[in-house]
Amino acid sequence: MKLSNIPQRYVIVFLTFLSTSVCYIERVGFSIAYTVAADAAGINQSSKGTILSTFFIGYACSQVPGGWAAQKIGGRKVLLMSFILWSSTCFLVPLDPNRVGLLVFARLLVGVAQGFIFPSIHTVLAQWVPPHERSRLVSITTSGMYLGAALGMWLLPALVEFRGPESVFIAEALAGVVWSLLWIRYATDPPRSEHPKAAAAGFGGALLPTNVNHNHRVTHIPWKKIMLSLPVWAIVVNNFTFHYALYVLMNWLPTYFELGLKVSLQGMDSSKMVPYLNMFVFSIVGGFIADYLITKRILSVTRTRKFLNTVGFLVASAALMALPQFRTSNGVILCSSVALGFLALGRAGFAVNHMDIAPRYAGIVMGVSNTAGTLAGIIGVDLTGKLLEASKLIYSDLSHPESWRVVFFIPGLLCIFSTVVFLLFSTGERIFD
Repeated sequence: MKLSNIPQRYVIVFLTFLSTSVCYIERVGFSIAYTVAADAAGINQSSKGTILSTFFIGYACSQVPGGWAAQKIGGRKVLLMSFILWSSTCFLVPLDPNRVGLLVFARLLVGVAQGFIFPSIHTVLAQWVPPHERSRLVSITTSGMYLGAALGMWLLPALVEFRGPESVFIAEALAGVVWSLLWIRYATDPPRSEHPKAAAAGFGGALLPTNVNHNHRVTHIPWKKIMLSLPVWAIVVNNFTFHYALYVLMNWLPTYFELGLKVSLQGMDSSKMVPYLNMFVFSIVGGFIADYLITKRILSVTRTRKFLNTVGFLVASAALMALPQFRTSNGVILCSSVALGFLALGRAGFAVNHMDIAPRYAGIVMGVSNTAGTLAGIIGVDLTGKLLEASKLIYSDLSHPESWRVVFFIPGLLCIFSTVVFLLFSTGERIFD
């Protein structure tokens, strides 16, 4: 297949979009398959929370190393190695809730492998994407997460029903292999920014040095300045909150349907994919709104980031705290769709801000901030399991709406706190040379 008529940066964006889609199919797929297998084996909610959160421990450990490796070796190579490792693990390790040690090891390994993905992607995009296209092209790439989650929620319950939970692992591994072959075939490193071909590729002077083998390699990373920067911490706090809400919903929404509402996921129609499909749409819309506001000089970069972040997180906060009041599947889908959709809109604020403040070190800053997001997964997913076990002692089962109130109030309150932090400390100006 010839892609010579398509600018290479768009090919890269499309392939990274597919990579985030496949990764989130894997994450949603595991929570669906494991929930079915664990419930059949009589595993309690606290133990389920521990297994579901194990992925994030491995994921947290490799975020900053992932940014460093992408900076030194090259994002393209690191991204490929990550896909090969997690796909192989999915293919080789059986899904058996009673073999806890093996399952914990496998989820740690998948987490470590996938932890390299987003720092690598941000390093690649910082090399390829010019500033005037930054918001929308980065938003398109990250929107793949939500399309993947939507497709996972739509297709995988049926696969579990007809072929069993183990079939999900095989399907995910095959998807990873297909993506890897596409990346090998079509991905390239960008030309040097001073090269004549760079103009045709759409490069700007503020972009990252593009090839780790030539003389412009970054040899010094200002770790102290990064770690003490308030704008970096504004991104970190918002990344934590975003992922706390996302991972709690992604990992526990199947349980909320099954035990909170007594509704089978396998018996639901395609409406169960709507919350993640909504994230997909709102993520892209947010990127286009941001670029429009900036390029038309309606708002500065700083005010654009703050505006979208504030709107997204405050609406999401209201929807999260209202969610346990809804006692029908359609009501929960509507409420979770609003919450996740506006969280995705908020990503056009904090999640693109890495490249505004530190285009040269985008992968490093992404690794630092995504470590916080991953800690949110460890804390949120595990804490939710413990909260639900405690609620069972009070309300006898999880069908009582009060059993879930604290679960959804925590991310709702975090959204309000994060909004204030971002308004006070974020900037759209470049602060790292």
